[in-house]
Amino acid sequence: VRFPEDLEDDNTTFNPEYSHQVFGDDEVAFGYKGLKILLYYIAGNLSTLFRVEYTSKVNEKFDCVEADDVESKIREIIPPGFCTNTDDFVSLLEKEVNFKPFGMLLHTYSIHNEEAGEDITYQIYKADMTCPGFREYHERLQTFLMWFIETASFIDVDDERWNYFLVFEKYNKDGATLFATVGYMTVYNYYVYPDKTRPRVSQMLILPPFQGEGHGAQLLETVHRYYMSSPTVLDITAEDPSENYVKLRDFVLVKLCQDLLCFSPVKLMQGFSQEMVTEAQQKLKINKQHTRRVYEILRLRATNMGDAEQSRSYRLDIKRRLIGPYKKKQRELAKMRRCLRPEEMTNQLNQIDLNMQREQLEESFQQLVSDYRRVLERLAQA
Repeated sequence: VRFPEDLEDDNTTFNPEYSHQVFGDDEVAFGYKGLKILLYYIAGNLSTLFRVEYTSKVNEKFDCVEADDVESKIREIIPPGFCTNTDDFVSLLEKEVNFKPFGMLLHTYSIHNEEAGEDITYQIYKADMTCPGFREYHERLQTFLMWFIETASFIDVDDERWNYFLVFEKYNKDGATLFATVGYMTVYNYYVYPDKTRPRVSQMLILPPFQGEGHGAQLLETVHRYYMSSPTVLDITAEDPSENYVKLRDFVLVKLCQDLLCFSPVKLMQGFSQEMVTEAQQKLKINKQHTRRVYEILRLRATNMGDAEQSRSYRLDIKRRLIGPYKKKQRELAKMRRCLRPEEMTNQLNQIDLNMQREQLEESFQQLVSDYRRVLERLAQA
């Protein structure tokens, strides 16, 4: 909500992707007709208005059943201090002009908005719990995780090893410049013996009204560049990354790596090398596993897949990596042969049909190439 009229505007409304973490695996609230759970957030500081509406509710006295206590379930995840009255919320909205982003400004960028017919400016900040008011703001911000990240959990904000990166949109209201929350990322700094840290991306969310505009890539690249400048950082990883995050990371890392000398077309055609691993880690804080994916994407760009020899060479190179888990299984089978009875061995062999392996390998390869082509298409448009 930026203006009072947004309260009545359905175009500003977005629905949760998940509600199982609040309402159970069936995502059902029992005992109501026409149930609406309404959560309004002021665009910048995220002050909250919470209301529950319904047309009718089962009555314990007459129906001998009790409706779910929807309100208490929501109260468990939103911090206290929220409004239940629209007038109180609108009076808070009037004070929004005083809200300013927390922490240190890292990056400013613009994106052209077709609807508005102008460039809109965004800024990325790094904050921590020492910033006045940030703890309370973060409590409100993290409630979005429950609705948009499938395995979300709230973090221990008293642990000083957490870093917070925030994206804001600058907008004008009555001649004043205000800020709207776009998204954020939390990063945990793990200790690596003897004197390094390994920042691990924990949670990353771009709010639904801003998705698909490139903010995720801007945020991830800014965070990478922030840690790249630190001599104590070994490399940057992610905790249990989603499929969408992996695609985003592929794009950002390829964009960062493509100008390194070790990824020149000539060197790419010679195969994956230790030089790539070393340079990517030392200059860009990218680990070996991610460097390998970058190599495969950039080699695809350098390969003429219409040329039979080049295409075959690329296919073999990728499949040699993909076959690793299958070879591990073969080694395990070799061990089993020495200690299993014949009938037990037959059961194990039935699970690993070689033709099926080949089919799975080809399927994995085709899927990978398809994903890599999308990264390269996005890179060409960037």
